[in-house]
Amino acid sequence: MMRFVFFLMVLTMVVACKKDKALNGIDAELFEMAEQTSGFTWYKNSDALLPKSSGSGHEHPFLRTRFNSVAATQLNSEGKIAANAVFPQGSLVVKELVNEDESLGRYAILYKASGNENADANGWVWGYIDADKKVVSSAEKKGASCINCHQQSGSIDYMLMNKFFP
Repeated sequence: MMRFVFFLMVLTMVVACKKDKALNGIDAELFEMAEQTSGFTWYKNSDALLPKSSGSGHEHPFLRTRFNSVAATQLNSEGKIAANAVFPQGSLVVKELVNEDESLGRYAILYKASGNENADANGWVWGYIDADKKVVSSAEKKGASCINCHQQSGSIDYMLMNKFFP
């Protein structure tokens, strides 16, 4: 009987842990948006992988960043973020964080939706989700693990691509 109770306790803990890491709610919405690739513009008009920058807090060695059609209105003719840009509502910026073997490792997602309950004070909803759908940092945390880095000098509406990849 004691073994059965112990088994039930362990099973309950395993299910609870998996539930906490499950992709649902706002995180599932962000992941679905990040998986879409049509209608996006790549930073500097190129989908080439870029090496991790010296100012990056991300663990992956490569990245590339794309902007949906709304966000792309804030890019100049070179595909760089316009000076003093403020991204409009509906902007989606997807940073693809790429592993050494060039496989997709994680999405870092910024979605401008001021009315969303998960938006930070500047209207951004932050997502940090592995390619295998594991939530690394939930959008419910309002970018708490990302904002400090993204507020550094040289950022444009939280974007750092121009600073590290001029």
